[in-house]
Amino acid sequence: MTSARGTKVQAAVRQAELPMLHAYRLWFEHARKCDHCKRVRTAQEGCESGQGLWGAYRQAYDGGVG
Repeated sequence: MTSARGTKVQAAVRQAELPMLHAYRLWFEHARKCDHCKRVRTAQEGCESGQGLWGAYRQAYDGGVG
C-alpha cells in the first residue's frame, strides 16, 4: 500500500537529486530501453540520443564546464 506521503517523499528525493546523478539516470533509462544502445559496448557507440545523454552526463560529471 503506497500512501500519499510515500509519493511526496519520492518526489522530494527526485527534486534533491544531484545534477550528475540526474543526467546519469536519464542516460541509463534510455540505454536500458533503446534497442541500438543495448547492443553496443560503450556509450559513444550508442544512438544519437544516447550519445547526447551521455555527453550531458559527462558535462555534469566534470562540474558543468564545457
